[in-house]
Amino acid sequence: MEVFPGHTSAALERPVLALGNFDGVHLGHQHLFRVAVEGAARVGGQAAVMTFEPHPAQVLAPERAPPLLTTLARKLELISGQGIAAVVVEPFDAAFASVSADAFVADVLVGRLGVRGVVVGYDFTYGQKRLGTTETLARAGAAHGFDVQVIPAVTVDDLIVSSTTVRGLLAQGDAARAAKLLGRPHDVDGDVVAGAGRGREIGFPTANVAVAGGLLPRPGIYAGALTLLDERRTLPAALSLGENATFTPGAPLSLEAHVLDFDGDLYGRRTRVHFHGWIRAEERFDSVAALVAQIRQDLAAARRILGGHA
Repeated sequence: MEVFPGHTSAALERPVLALGNFDGVHLGHQHLFRVAVEGAARVGGQAAVMTFEPHPAQVLAPERAPPLLTTLARKLELISGQGIAAVVVEPFDAAFASVSADAFVADVLVGRLGVRGVVVGYDFTYGQKRLGTTETLARAGAAHGFDVQVIPAVTVDDLIVSSTTVRGLLAQGDAARAAKLLGRPHDVDGDVVAGAGRGREIGFPTANVAVAGGLLPRPGIYAGALTLLDERRTLPAALSLGENATFTPGAPLSLEAHVLDFDGDLYGRRTRVHFHGWIRAEERFDSVAALVAQIRQDLAAARRILGGHA
């Protein structure tokens, strides 16, 4: 997959272009990509994506900008598995935000990219003051000679699949339902760094992951997995996201992974942490013995949840 840093550098061949922010690359986004791939096959062109960096809300209304599910690097990695030939990462700034809807179509989509088709979600808007809508885009496509496909909402378990819905589920700790909407467990990347070593002292060593970006879910204990990115090997794990309330109440949030049935050194490794399912909220225990007893229960719960994901 080729990545272009903006439309002025892009060289696409008869593209059918999926347009959007695509934060999280959830099932709704994946449906758009499939439609673009099918459309490109019909016209003998490339299936392509245009996304925006930073997220437009971070420029237009930073105080209301949502926390992003994925970093740009992770988003591109996820898109690359969808049959897309090229991605245009459009720099979004005040100047680009001031481009009118008509000029965006005429100058960017038609004049520079030469689109043969455009695929957007039902709620897509574009251009200055977001005055461009799916209706104006359809009219512009008819006038300029490119096909426009507007994809209706995708639903799972009566929930509309959207980045906003996924964020809400993760804020509740509902990693399992979030995974259904994403089509995979939510994940974050980071390096394993040295910790206080308390886990090893009490018989449950953990990998302390310094998260490098991506949205963290509600603090608590989760069933999950840890991928060693240099080996592309994924190991089942119990995850603790919190302040380590028993030992250091009020400390900054930290993410620790106890890899099940593993005894090795993970320090310095680049990892990906996957959140499969909620176990419980973080608690403060009156004694180490009480904490150890609870950890044993947590590990049993993690094994039950991960039984279908082993």
